[in-house]
Amino acid sequence: MASKLLNRVRALSARLKCQRTLSPTLAAFTPSRLLSDVAPRPLPLPATAAGAGDSPPASASPSPQSSGSSGKFDHNAKSSSSSSVRSSLKDPELAKFSAIADTWWDSEGPFKPLHRMNPTRLAFIRSTLCRHFGKDPSSARPFEGLKIVDVGCGGGILSEPLARMGASVIGVDAVDKNIKIAHIHAALDPVTSTIEYCCTTAEKLVEEQRKFDAVISLEVIEHVADPAEFCKSLSALTIPEGAIVISTINRSMRAYATAIVAAEYLLRWLPKGTHQWSSFLTPEELVLILQCSSICVKEMAGFVYNPLTGRWSLSDDVGVNFIAFGTKSSQ
Repeated sequence: MASKLLNRVRALSARLKCQRTLSPTLAAFTPSRLLSDVAPRPLPLPATAAGAGDSPPASASPSPQSSGSSGKFDHNAKSSSSSSVRSSLKDPELAKFSAIADTWWDSEGPFKPLHRMNPTRLAFIRSTLCRHFGKDPSSARPFEGLKIVDVGCGGGILSEPLARMGASVIGVDAVDKNIKIAHIHAALDPVTSTIEYCCTTAEKLVEEQRKFDAVISLEVIEHVADPAEFCKSLSALTIPEGAIVISTINRSMRAYATAIVAAEYLLRWLPKGTHQWSSFLTPEELVLILQCSSICVKEMAGFVYNPLTGRWSLSDDVGVNFIAFGTKSSQ
């Protein structure tokens, strides 16, 4: 299914002109959307899930048209939080993640889904990067010699295993509390203590003319104000013929039901308001945005959760969570 999707998008993109000045609402890609842009109606929440008197935040019944009503993002604007640096993330997103930064390494806390998903995410990254760079996936340190940046690293739950696999890792995050937590945890292991953590942004790294063999940004793009501009920054950080890996959530009815209603209100895996359905991207949109940033998506896979085992696995089903691997053109 994922391979058919890529072929369909590539055929479609041949008939479209990629616009370099894409709006946050991706108006230029409207013809490519294969899923409805109409937001689902708010689903009723049981009293036991939302609590007496609780009402879902605006994110529980989002509208693609209203998602940008807070105003266009000013890249020269500073975050209202003194513990953050200028970022492509929306200010409310920075405050949201700053509030729960202390729980990054609590495997039963707000980031429990990421801890559970991490082995599967790493399996995809290991497979695609080893194949692209000609590394041995069976090696204990297959990323030896590779320089990787983890954009939106949070508390370092991805950066640390990348370092253990031999990569020279730089983890960046716009929230200072995240970086402090990442520093403290990485220092507990001599291998991970070599990770360079910085409270900065992809845009700032571009200004510093930093370059990496691979750029990884997982579960971040759905929180930025302008996905197209964000992808341009990721591309600018990647060397020619380098690799980019991005994961996010599909803007589908299933994703609304599972990633928002179930995960945030029923199962309470995530804090309420963590996600806005209207900020999600379809796989088609992500492929086209990356293509306009000189990134060709080579492989895509979905994540499927098994409630019986409590484990995630890779799948061709990209209907909810999905991950994409792409390479930057040499031109």
